[in-house]
Amino acid sequence: MRKVYKTALLSIAATLLHGCASAPHGERGPDPLERYNRAIYSFNEKVDKYVAKPIAEGYQAVTPDFVDKGITNFFGNLDDVTTMINSLLQFKGTETMTTLGRITINSSLGLFGLVDAASAFGLYRQDEDFGQTLGYWGIPPGPYLVLPFWGPSTVRDSFGLGGDYFTEPYTYLPDQPTQWGLFALEVVDTRADLLSAGRILEQSTFDPYAFLRDAYLQQRRNLVFDGSPPEPEDEEFLFDLEEEE
Repeated sequence: MRKVYKTALLSIAATLLHGCASAPHGERGPDPLERYNRAIYSFNEKVDKYVAKPIAEGYQAVTPDFVDKGITNFFGNLDDVTTMINSLLQFKGTETMTTLGRITINSSLGLFGLVDAASAFGLYRQDEDFGQTLGYWGIPPGPYLVLPFWGPSTVRDSFGLGGDYFTEPYTYLPDQPTQWGLFALEVVDTRADLLSAGRILEQSTFDPYAFLRDAYLQQRRNLVFDGSPPEPEDEEFLFDLEEEE
C-alpha cells in the first residue's frame, strides 16, 4: 500500500520537474479502459474526500512531527524487506546488500526502524517491488488500470501487488487485529504524508485523471529501467490496442 501511494507522489513530482502535465497515450502505454478507469478514479476521489483525507488531516493535526516521522520510518523499514527480496530477484547484488544493511542497522540502532540510522552510514533507501521485478523479466505493463481504493496501476503492477503482499512482514503476524491495526496505521500515515501532493492536483488546471495517469506511467517506466527507459517506439505494451487501429 505504501509503495502505491509513494509512487503516486513521486509521479507527481517527476511530472512537475519535467514540465509535462500529460502525454499522448502511445508514448507511455495504452489506456483502452479509460471509461472504466475514470469511473473508479471518481469513486476513489469520493472515498478519499469524505473518509481518507479527513482522517489523515486529523492524524496530522494531533501527531507530533517526530512521532509522525518515526511511524513513517518504521513502515519504510518494513518496505525495505520487499525491496531487498525484489533486488535479489533482479540480480542486483549491490542494491540487495545495501538494503540488507539498512534493515540490519535500522532494526537495531534505529530502534526497530523508528529512526533511519542507515542513511547516516550512506545506505540510502532503494525502491523495488514485484511489479518492477516482472518488468525486469520482460513482462510488459499492459493497459493502465485504476484499482478501487488502491489507485493508479497497470495490469502488470496489479499482479505485482500480490507478490508485495507476501513480502510484507506484518502479514505474517499470528494476531489478525494487530495485522489490520498496522495496515490501517500505514494507510493513514501514508495519506497524511501525501496531503501536500494532493493539493497540487486539486489546484492544477489540468485534467487530474490524465495528469496522474501519465505521471504514474512515466515514473514506473523509469523505475523498471533504473532511470534509463528505452525509446517509446522500442518498448512493447501488452494489449496495445492503438497499434491495431
